[in-house]
Amino acid sequence: MIVAFALLGHFGQAQQIVQSESQVNFEIDGIGWSTVEGSIKGMKGSVSWTRNLVNNSFNVCINPASVFTDNEERDEHLKNEDFFNVSKFSEICFVSSSIIKDGTSYKANGNLTILGVSKKVSFPFAVTRNNGTTVLTGKLEINRFDYSLAAESYTSTIMVDDMVSVEIICALKN
Repeated sequence: MIVAFALLGHFGQAQQIVQSESQVNFEIDGIGWSTVEGSIKGMKGSVSWTRNLVNNSFNVCINPASVFTDNEERDEHLKNEDFFNVSKFSEICFVSSSIIKDGTSYKANGNLTILGVSKKVSFPFAVTRNNGTTVLTGKLEINRFDYSLAAESYTSTIMVDDMVSVEIICALKN
């Protein structure tokens, strides 16, 4: 589901991701009246950032084996071949192609890879600073069928909707 990225610093060098404060949250409707909310942690990778946007880049991944929905049985199901297939695909990655300033926020463009399928995505994100940490927060929606997520086991959107709302929170040590 997701997707992950990081950024910001003063010197244009890679910043360190604070894994304990970084995660991807997701939300997807199912069975008409229920919504499944969860998170994926294990964010790692490299982020390079300058205030003038020169040579900025994200190359970050999350570990789908860390999926948490507050339901152990569902979490195990999400790890199997029906969904994330963590035994074969141990990472979900985002690699930027460009980062632009968009009003008071920013916009990341790049490739999101889930289950070995890469698709171009674009999403806005905001940058905040707090006590020596820079926090990047972005949101996007993805179609699970674009990445073959449960495409064979849940072909109907009655049980699992096709659209997934994703929130990316990436904390960086300044």
